[in-house]
Amino acid sequence: MNKLNIGDHLQIQCYKHDGKIHRCWDEAIVLDIKKDYIVFGNERTLVTEAHGNTWRTKEPAVMYFFKDKWYNIIVQLKKEGVTYYCNIATPFIIEEETIKYIDYDLDLRIFPNGSFKILDKQEYKYHKKKMHYSGALDIVINEALSELITDYQSHLSYFDNNLNLAYGAKYQKIKKENSHL
Repeated sequence: MNKLNIGDHLQIQCYKHDGKIHRCWDEAIVLDIKKDYIVFGNERTLVTEAHGNTWRTKEPAVMYFFKDKWYNIIVQLKKEGVTYYCNIATPFIIEEETIKYIDYDLDLRIFPNGSFKILDKQEYKYHKKKMHYSGALDIVINEALSELITDYQSHLSYFDNNLNLAYGAKYQKIKKENSHL
């Protein structure tokens, strides 16, 4: 993390437990560097799925990747309000200008009205059996989901809409400043 600077461009690679690539994003711009996490931004970035199909994200996003937490947060800055999509996943590593992590299926969607829903429980059960998640890993994953919900309900800074809108504005400013490159 010491080599990163605000405005640096990275890619994101998401893997599954079996080591296979799951999904890649072609852009993540560094917005902030903290002791325990890094904040990134992107908009209309190209996403490539494992089977090769591609699509673009629809709205600006602010992303939090943590050094020690078993989740990451994607803040979607939608016209109808701020939505949070949180992945249960390993802490990130950065290699060759790429953010890498392993996704463990379970997700938490937080809606603009503050309600939330746990997603992909069946996918988690399927992959747990298919990829032979250990009992210890299952405990870590479920504890991470509980920690994530507690962190949200405790109103930690990453769930502050005003802060995330400010990060969104910072992303737009950096993008505009770099548009001549």
